This record gives sequence, structure tokens and C-alpha cells, in this order.
Amino acid sequence: MDIYVLAGFLVHFGAAIWAIYHNLLFKRDTRAALSWIMICLLVPYLGPLTYYLFGINRIQRRAQGLKRGLLAVAYEIADHKPAKHTPKALAGSHSSITAGATPYNTNLARIGYTVSGRSLVNGNQVSALHNGDAVYPAMLLAIEKATKCVYLTSYIFKSDRIGKRFIEALSAASERGVDVKVIVDGVGNLYSFRRSTTLLRNKGLKVVQFLPPTLIPPSAHINLRNHRKILTVDNTHAFIGGMNISDDNLDYPKRLRSVTDMHFEVSGPVVDQLTSLFNYDWHYAHGHDTATVDCAISPNTGDMACRLIPDGPDESLDALAVTIQTVISSATERVAIMTPYFLPSREMLSAIQSAAIRGVTVQIVLPLENNLFYMHWANRNLLAELLNWDVKIYYQPSPFCHTKLLCVDRSYSLIGSANLDQRSLRLNFELGLEVFSESLNAQLVDHVHEVIQRSTEVTYQQLASRSVLVRLRDSLVSMMSPYL
Repeated sequence: MDIYVLAGFLVHFGAAIWAIYHNLLFKRDTRAALSWIMICLLVPYLGPLTYYLFGINRIQRRAQGLKRGLLAVAYEIADHKPAKHTPKALAGSHSSITAGATPYNTNLARIGYTVSGRSLVNGNQVSALHNGDAVYPAMLLAIEKATKCVYLTSYIFKSDRIGKRFIEALSAASERGVDVKVIVDGVGNLYSFRRSTTLLRNKGLKVVQFLPPTLIPPSAHINLRNHRKILTVDNTHAFIGGMNISDDNLDYPKRLRSVTDMHFEVSGPVVDQLTSLFNYDWHYAHGHDTATVDCAISPNTGDMACRLIPDGPDESLDALAVTIQTVISSATERVAIMTPYFLPSREMLSAIQSAAIRGVTVQIVLPLENNLFYMHWANRNLLAELLNWDVKIYYQPSPFCHTKLLCVDRSYSLIGSANLDQRSLRLNFELGLEVFSESLNAQLVDHVHEVIQRSTEVTYQQLASRSVLVRLRDSLVSMMSPYL
């Protein structure tokens, strides 16, 4: 055997053995582990390299510390100690477990506390805002009125017309002496040819990219993205949801919006948790700058009880997935879901099926035309499993809907940045905000029902009538769902 061929074989074999060793110790999803093992064995050189770049959770290892020996490695999931259930803990700073005058479901309240260890915070107000026409003016007005601090995180921050208005507003706030900080995801920053981060720095603003990809050396974090959207102003009110900063969310005279979305304005004591989450991300992305402006905790502004549930490939791994699965499993009346990307895990599929079998009304609204066509292909491969148990699924017409909503029974709503796919719930840094409020729940459910009225219901016959080639394509793409 040629010595070079032998050397090449030994290099690949050694790299593959290391990758398999790491896989067996860290991966608890057997399907993902088996897929990675096959890739590492059968794809020379590129297989182990791909695993090194995309298969290792470096965020969690960094959070846990790196001083580990070869045979002293941590398990992929952290040692979680469930929080104890007490009325005081569930009610935050209040002794009664109420949202307004109506008691909310303490079973649902207990779930988020057990998973996150965070108490509910009373005295908040959460308002739904539809599309950029309502969201952006409210955000810009808040920035213009800021007196102490403006902290903004966005996955995508384009340098188009609305992006430039944000840059000017942030610059003006900084010139007034307001502490302005901006985080833009490193991959999301690539969506704009002229980088907003460059324009912000040119204005003298403090801005950082979250894990920006690099070619040399190859980025080891390219698969881990910050998908959160947060704007906090003076620690008194905030804006969260799924909306990026882009003209795509706006109607212009000669250009209609290509994306519909919903964002939320939040005021009250829970804003302090959102500001703290921004500071956590800023410290991680910036590395050493932890200085923050000392702002008082926001006073009570409403009657809604809220809890922030961060999620990411760090200590908060699986927090949102477990919360969503459990609240769906606990539903007694209805579950309403609106999401742009629907590729749930087997556990979440089982929770949805279980709810429907118990007689809970389950409605899922998806976009008819997805901006990521392969996501549409992939989810069609699993919809029949839900339709068989009388889950109602609807495709809403264009434009593409980017809204993320989960409403359970009459008082529980989960809003934020997360999609119901494994990339979002396993690889991205996301945020969810639980809101216990009958009024907000009713408003969001009414919105879902209004969309359903102009949507097309998905039937088993439609899925079964796909041609063999289309079904093969959908099945093949579905197999890649953990990586889409």
C-alpha cells in the first residue's frame, strides 16, 4: 500500500474514532448520534471535520468550564434540580396567585417554574402589535424618549430604509448621553449586503456581532445562532417577539410587505429580566465589557403575570422544548399554535397527539408558502400523524407569516422568538415569555381564528395524493430535520 494512502487512511481513521468517542459520550439523541457516526465513518476527512464544526455544543462546555481530562467528560444534559413548588414562588412577589380578578391555572404556572426556576412576576402589561407598520414606529418612539439606556438584540438588522431609521434613532440617543448597545447575530448580519454593524460603528455606537463566522480559522460556532429579538428602554418597557428589522415587514407605496409578523410591547417588572438577559448575551459576545447603567426596576403597569424562559445551547438547554411539551400535555380545553417552521421532535409530536386524544381542541396554523421551501417539504412528512388524531392544521395564504404563538386553555400564552423546530429549540439562543392573562389569550386566539377563516385546511387526502417522487423528496428532507 502506498505510504501516502496509508497515512491518509490513518488520519481519517483517527479523526473518525475521536468523533465517535465524543458522540457516544455526549449525544443523548440516538438518532442524531447514529447519523453523525455514519457520516464520520463513511465520509473521508469531511465527515469528522463537519462533526467538529457543527456537532459539538461548545457553548455548554464553555459555560461548564473546560478543565476536563480525557476520561472525565460531562454529560450533554446539565444536572437540573427542579424548583420546589410553593404558592409564593409561583406568584412572584404577591401572595395570591391571580391575574386580574380571575385565578389562573396553577398547574400551568408550576411547569415554567419547575423548568426555569424563575418565579412569575405580577404587575405587567403585554400588548400585541401587528407587522412593522405598528411595531417599528412604537420602537422608534421609545428610543427617541430614552433617557438612560437602550439595549437592542436582533437576529437580522438590515441596512435598508427602516434599518437606517433605527441607526439614526440609536445614534441620536447616544448623542443625548443614553447608553446604547446593539447585538446582531453573526450569520444574521450577512443578510444585508451593506452591514448595519459597520454603519452603527461608524456612528460611534457600541455594537457587537454574536459569534460571527470566520473562514480562517473555520468558525467552530457557525451552527449556534442568537435568534432573540429584544429591545429594552430605560428598563421600563421592552419589545420582544419574532420580528427582525427589515423593510420586508413594511408596506410601501410600490412594494407590499413580503412577511407578516407579530411583536409585543412589554412593561412592568418583568422587563428587568429582559434587560438582564441582554446583559448576559452582551457579556458572552463582547467577552469583557460588563458595565451597565443602573436603572430602577420597572413599576407595576398592569395585571398580567409573566415569566421569562431563556433557551439556548448552554445551561438553559431544552428549557423551552420541555415547557412547551408539558403545557400542551396539561391542556384541558384548547391548544392554538401559529409558527412559520414546524418540525417538532417526536416528544412534542406525542404531546400534541396526546392532547387531541384527550379531547382537547388542537389547531395549528402554518404558512402556505414558506420562505424556506425545504421546511415546507419536511413538515408535510409528519402532518398525517397529527391529522389521524383530529388535530386541525391550516395553511394560511401569502405573504409568508413569521408569527410565533402558543395559546393553551383560557389564560396561558407563550410568546417570543422560538419556532417549533429542532434547530430553534436545540441550537439557537431563544427567549420565551409566559403570559398568564385571559384578555391577552382571548385576543391571540381570536387572531388565530381570524387567520383560519381565510386559510385552507390540510386534509389526509391531500397528503396521500402526493406523487411517489414528491413523497420521497419530502421524506428525504424530513430525515435532515435536526439540522435544517
